[in-house]
Amino acid sequence: MRRIADNGTLCAVVRALNLTLLSNQELLRLLLGTQADYRAYASSLHPLFSASGSALQKRCSAARELVMRWLQEDLHRRSLLGRPAAVESYLRLYFSGREHESFVVLFLDAQNQLISAEELFRGTLTQTAVYPREILKAALRHNAAGVIFAHNHPSGLAEPSNADRRLTETLQKALVLVDIKVLDHFIVAGSNALSFAEHGWL
Repeated sequence: MRRIADNGTLCAVVRALNLTLLSNQELLRLLLGTQADYRAYASSLHPLFSASGSALQKRCSAARELVMRWLQEDLHRRSLLGRPAAVESYLRLYFSGREHESFVVLFLDAQNQLISAEELFRGTLTQTAVYPREILKAALRHNAAGVIFAHNHPSGLAEPSNADRRLTETLQKALVLVDIKVLDHFIVAGSNALSFAEHGWL
């Protein structure tokens, strides 16, 4: 296995190596230093991001938050129309490690750029109560021209239930009355994401 000796060689290593070829342990050494033992994360990084008790977990949570903010900056700068991959990347990271269902709304301006992303409802492992009235109030508060919905399935299956489809239709009908477009609804399950728009369900 390649050895990353110390932080003094960090810049040279980054220039010389294709980071996608590095193991979990090697990437953690580059990011967090060479003093800790990272062998426990050789096969999975999930424990690092599913809790925040240890100093190492807190540092990884901070790194994750930085990446989320960088992705959100990109969503603010350009139109999201026709860019489902950028939205998916943000949402997969946002929902990663969550053990409860959460319903998030991305509020967009008239140029389809992100105004704000907010978790409006939080539920249990298998369901979330969503109230159209609250979504309508939030959209009007942001003066949004469009919205993108997203929720996660902690069970691991990125497929819409009948209730998910009915809810989306209900929200569309409520928001069209105030000239707010529903551009998409994403379901995220682990590393998988499903787009209603890409399947022609909107």
